[in-house]
Amino acid sequence: MSTQVTGGRRTIVVMAVVAVVCLAAGLLLSQLIVSPGKAAADAAPPTAGPITVPVESRVIANELVIRGDVGYDDPVALRVETGDLGGPAVVTGQVPQVGAEIGAASVVLEIVGRPLIVLPGDLPTYRSLRAGVSGPDVRQLKAALASLGIDAGDPATDTYDSATAAGVRALYQKVGYEPPAAGEELQDAATAAREGVRSAQDALAAAQRELAGAATGPARSVIIGLDTAVAVARQTLADEQARCAAPSEEAPCSQAAVVQAQGTLAQAEAERAEAGAAKDVASERSAVTSAQAQLTSARESQAQAQAATLTPLPASEVVFVPTLPRRVDVVSATRGGTVTGEFMSVSGATIQITGSATRADAELLAVGTAGTITLDDQELPVTVAAVKDSVETPADPGTPGGEEPEEPTAPKGDRRAVVFTLGSLTPEQVLALQNTNVRVRVPVSSTQGEVLAVPLAALTAGPGGESRVELAGADGKASSLVTVTTGLAADGYVEISKAERPLAAGDLVVVGVADTEKKKTADAEGKG
Repeated sequence: MSTQVTGGRRTIVVMAVVAVVCLAAGLLLSQLIVSPGKAAADAAPPTAGPITVPVESRVIANELVIRGDVGYDDPVALRVETGDLGGPAVVTGQVPQVGAEIGAASVVLEIVGRPLIVLPGDLPTYRSLRAGVSGPDVRQLKAALASLGIDAGDPATDTYDSATAAGVRALYQKVGYEPPAAGEELQDAATAAREGVRSAQDALAAAQRELAGAATGPARSVIIGLDTAVAVARQTLADEQARCAAPSEEAPCSQAAVVQAQGTLAQAEAERAEAGAAKDVASERSAVTSAQAQLTSARESQAQAQAATLTPLPASEVVFVPTLPRRVDVVSATRGGTVTGEFMSVSGATIQITGSATRADAELLAVGTAGTITLDDQELPVTVAAVKDSVETPADPGTPGGEEPEEPTAPKGDRRAVVFTLGSLTPEQVLALQNTNVRVRVPVSSTQGEVLAVPLAALTAGPGGESRVELAGADGKASSLVTVTTGLAADGYVEISKAERPLAAGDLVVVGVADTEKKKTADAEGKG
């Protein structure tokens, strides 16, 4: 009986275990097997909702994009004036090589042993400059010397004076040549003028001695002698008158002796009076005045003659070039040959970019405005150097906002040429840029710092035309419309300069709604 009980219990335990296993398997299969209705509901897209982006703090800049050709400055032909040489202009040295760079105070040729010096200036050489001449070419020379740190006198005046001559001498010392000298005739004239001054000085000294002698009168010893003569004459007259008053045999009266004594006294008194009276020196003074006038005239002549000997600047020894430095392109002069007129062609030694823009766009580009170009994924700085009337039809104009039109539509007369200069470049960069066409990007307006900005797509128009953004609600709250004042717009963003409610970077604004179908509800079978 106990055996039957034991067997029955075992059967119950086995059945219980089987039931538990079946239950676990059923639960597992229920998780793995999905009804068609629930599968369709799970595969449906999510419910449509707003697309939001954060408000950003960023710099907004609008830029002008211009296509430009890379090259050197326009070529300039150099010419030398040889009329003052008085003979053939033989080249004796200093002939530069093609590709060489010439700058201010460079010697580009040596002609009959004298240098031909390059100076900056727009006016060509058309005459020799020497003391006394004046004009715009003198003012240009003074400015050129000043750019070299050489004092040439008052730059506001256009007269070649001693200070200008001193500046020219300093220029020749800088280039290592003796300064030019005046001709022998002028030197002889200056020597003769100095001799004339010395002669006039001697004549004036003699006239002044004559005047001094006439004005001082007789010496004191002469005056004493004249006084003594008067006293003796008076005493002699008194003695003679006393004899006549009491004549005697030993001393008889002599009227002749009295008359003679009276005459002697009168003469002595007259001589003494003449010696004490002021002398008439009018003639001596006139002689001094005449001698002074002659000396003044002689000194003026000497000054003119000396000025004529100041260091000149011969037309055959200087050539002015509008911009420096320059690169030598062509040299027609050879050592031992002669030159007349043009002898060399030079172009700009620094690379520049020449593009064009419409007049409206060009008005946004002031000289000195900075921009950039891209070379091998590296940005290189450029600067607007000039904005001028276009002389050729542009190949590809630029437009603001970063877009480039396919072809120009404005007429030639409505376009302006824009010239850019580049910063310092490596030789490899120079080689890579030569004869290329590049895109120049020039910021023409900017917020000058980070501002609150949103995508243009976030803006909507209100019933009164005002600009609005939809501020997304937080924590399930509904969104709200906020009226804003916009500022600069560029690159798809717009500045929020003012808002009726405070906005901060990171706030979410709505830019659109997701384009999806509504989620389908699961059918009853899915629930089961």
